[in-house]
Parts: sequence; C-alpha cells; structure tokens
Amino acid sequence: MTVSTILADKGREVFTIEPAVDLAEAAKLLAERRIGAALVLGADCRLIGIISERDIVRALAARGVAALNETVSQTMTRKVETCNESETISSIMERMTDGKFRHLPVLDRGRLVGIVSIGDVVKHRLQEMESESAAMRDYILTA
Repeated sequence: MTVSTILADKGREVFTIEPAVDLAEAAKLLAERRIGAALVLGADCRLIGIISERDIVRALAARGVAALNETVSQTMTRKVETCNESETISSIMERMTDGKFRHLPVLDRGRLVGIVSIGDVVKHRLQEMESESAAMRDYILTA
C-alpha cells in the first residue's frame, strides 16, 4: 500500500498559514480546524516550513506568553520531511517514528498535493489488519 491510498480515503485538503502570522493566530487555526499542524507557504506557494502544536508548546515553554506575539516564521520547523504518493505506508511509518514527527507533507514534482499524519497511517494500518484477519477467517471457514 502507498501514500496515495491514504489520500484517496482521507482527501487532499491541506491547511496552510503564512509565515508573518503570529503564533496566537496559528494556535487558533489549529484548534478551530482540529488539526495538529499547518504547512507554511512562502510567497511563491512553496513549502518553507511547518508549524505544529509541539512547536507552539516549545516556544511557550522557552519564552512564555510573549511567544504568542512572535511570527510563525520565528517558531516553525524549517527542515520539513516530505514524501510522494508512491512511497509505501511502512516506509513513511518508519520515517515518522525514527524522526519523531507526526505530519508528512506529500509533494508531486515540488507541488503540495496532501498531508499524511501518523493518525492517518495508524488508521489505515488497522483497517488493513482487520481486512487480512477477515480474509483468514473466511479462508479457514471454507477450507
């Protein structure tokens, strides 16, 4: 199974934010949309970073409430791991676990086409395991 399978199920909607927006507004976006991260796009609509709940919590821990007035560009993660639709689910699951990140933007020739979270991966893997289990039960019953 590949990343394209997850995107086919969940959709390709991606929430983005501008780098000049303050962290208070970023936190509001994440809370309202019930998402864990938003992608930060530059003037040319290219991916320049990601701002996550974890980034905001770390900024608050380091600089206190004043951090909420800082811009997203001051706090965002700049080195963003990405994947493409043809990558296997087990491959991205391993990368996310090893890198300790929970969101992976999906690019096609440099263009943003979706985002996959660790929750999406786990949900898909559980469905896959349930299907395999049902197939085994059916096989055993008909044998």
